Amino acid sequence: MADTTVDARNLQCPMPVVKTAMAMNEMTSGQTLELIATDKGALSDIPAWAKDTGNSLKEQFEENNEYHFIIEKA
Repeated sequence: MADTTVDARNLQCPMPVVKTAMAMNEMTSGQTLELIATDKGALSDIPAWAKDTGNSLKEQFEENNEYHFIIEKA
C-alpha cells in the first residue's frame, strides 16, 4: 500500500506528471506514491519523469483501463 495516492484520472498530459511532482514534493525519502491515470501518455511520461528526477518506479500495471504507477521517493 502506497503512502500517498494521486488520482489523475481523466486528466490529460502534462497534468498527471504535474500532480505527481507536487505530491512528491510533500513526501520524505523512501515513501511511496501511487498514481492512477487514464491518459495513455502517462505510460511513457511517468517512467521518464521518475528517471529524470532520480525517483524509483517500483511497479506499473494496467487495471480496468486505468494505469497505475508505484513510485518511491529518492
